Amino acid sequence: MLLTGKVAVVYGAAGKVGSTVARTFAAEGAEVVLVGRTLSKVQTVAAGIVAAGGRASAAAADATDPAAVQRQLDEVVARAGQVDIAVNATGVDDRQGTPLLEMSYEDFRAPTDTGVKSNFVIGTVVGRYLAERRAGVILTFSTSACGLSGRDRMFHRTGGFGVACAAIEEFTRSLAAELGPAGVRVVCLRPDALPETWGLREGEPSPVGDYMTAGTVLGRLPSLQQVADTAAFTASDRAGAMTGAILDLTCGSSMSPT
Repeated sequence: MLLTGKVAVVYGAAGKVGSTVARTFAAEGAEVVLVGRTLSKVQTVAAGIVAAGGRASAAAADATDPAAVQRQLDEVVARAGQVDIAVNATGVDDRQGTPLLEMSYEDFRAPTDTGVKSNFVIGTVVGRYLAERRAGVILTFSTSACGLSGRDRMFHRTGGFGVACAAIEEFTRSLAAELGPAGVRVVCLRPDALPETWGLREGEPSPVGDYMTAGTVLGRLPSLQQVADTAAFTASDRAGAMTGAILDLTCGSSMSPT
């Protein structure tokens, strides 16, 4: 198994991406700590992991609050002895669809106020701890919104969402550069849209999904499990030469040189 002996903290673990990553990490041998704003939600996911034979616990913390993240990290270290991996799968306030010329500045900056802030808080709080240990991995999440073609930018009207994703990717590179000398790796995963998170009923038509699928080289959009499997490999020692990278998981809708 890829992550045997590792302790991983997954922030935003109640969401579709975070919960799938947490379950996959546990299946790969990690002890997983699931963190979210609402304790009952992450407890439900943790209970499912334990029932499947994995090791998991749950904790509540606001990922945009440095004191709360620090307190939760200290509690995990005191109980488990260490933290090896941190995954930021927290949500970004997504206010797409409105033209910039019609959008308020408050709506434009909302994705930054959530996504960029949580990445800064988790990255710096956990980064200081991992730097002292001189080992570890931090995984961030972006989306294809910051790598769209002109046609797709006109279609999606991403507002501040693409701006926030671009900022998360640049923060990943900067943090990787600062933590690299301490032996800590930082990598960003950039999936395209994940239809499993849309709440569609089986067989329900999706014009947006059809449009986006038509723009991929593979003729399909990525699955949650594919994203989680990539996260597990990236967090493992087998990816030990990888840091500061933006991993393109778009099925070829974009072909990033990074």
